[in-house]
Formats: sequence, C-alpha cells, structure tokens
Amino acid sequence: MTKRITGALALLLTMAAAAPALAHTGHGSVDGFAHGLLHPLTGLDHILAMVAVGLWAGLVGGKARIAYPVAFVGMMVAAGIWGMSGVALPGVEIGIAISVVMLGLAITFRLSPPLAAGTLACGLFAIFHGFAHGAELPENASGFSYALGFIVATAALHGVGLVLASGLAARAPLLARVAGGGLVLAGVAILAG
Repeated sequence: MTKRITGALALLLTMAAAAPALAHTGHGSVDGFAHGLLHPLTGLDHILAMVAVGLWAGLVGGKARIAYPVAFVGMMVAAGIWGMSGVALPGVEIGIAISVVMLGLAITFRLSPPLAAGTLACGLFAIFHGFAHGAELPENASGFSYALGFIVATAALHGVGLVLASGLAARAPLLARVAGGGLVLAGVAILAG
C-alpha cells in the first residue's frame, strides 16, 4: 500500500512539474501556476522544510497529521500575499533555515507537543516560506494562479513527509531520528552558507 501511495505521489509531482509549452503570449495564469508549482521544488531549503512538516506531523500522529500541514499551508498563503505586496521582511532566508533546523530537532527528539503548540510552530515557520514565495511572483503572472501552484507543490511535499512517516514510525524509528539529524545539519549548512 505504501509503495502505491509513494508511486502516486511521485507521478503527481512529475506531472505537476512538467510546465506546458506556451506558443502564444497572454497565458499569465498558466505560466503563473507553473512558476508557483516549481518555486518550492527549486530550493532545497523549501523542500526540506515542507517534507519535514509532513514527517513531523506523521510521527506525532492523530490530529497533527492534518493540523500541522493545514496550518503551514494556511499561513504560507497569508504570508505569500504579504510577500506579493512588495513590503520587506528582514531575515527571510535566516527564518527559512531556522525552520529546517527546528523541524529537524522536533523529528530527532520525537517531540510531541500539545496540538496547538505544534500547529502554531508550523504556522510560524510557514511565514518565512510563504513570504519568499510571494516576493518572487513573476512580473506578468497571475498572483492567484501562482499561489495555487505553490499551494499544490507544498501540499504534495507535506504528503511525501506523511508517507515517509508512516513507513518510518513503525518499521525504522531510529531512521526517523537520523533523518531529523540530517535536517538539523542541512539547516545549519544553509545558515552558514
């Protein structure tokens, strides 16, 4: 069953990442969707954080499986709109890197906070990712289509993390801790870079 879900997610990501060939101009909404879809997939920091949210949610289990990803996506959209407005947010890249470190620590130590606390943490991390997505809205793209693209990509990455958690929680809990440690190291490397 897990192989089918993993295969389906891989197929979905592959299909979603294939940008259409546009022979004519004036396709801002399609182009915006493709740009939005690809933006989270082109930065290792975004990929790591978004998969980590799903992984952490899956390891915590229960209502966190839904609450953490929904909080992340919801706050990411709000911050994305903020980023599209042209207002500055200092320290965005540092915030993104710190989110990777903190999510890695949560996974490494199998933190299982009260639902509200974990949900709040995911929402706070999403502010930096969403702002970065919104600030990079292509000039001629539809903001709505672009946002829809990064929502789909983010939800898919959360789904990958949830699938990984279902396999790791029961079969290889030590591997989940190792993955969390790897996230911490990656986040520190991003901060140092």
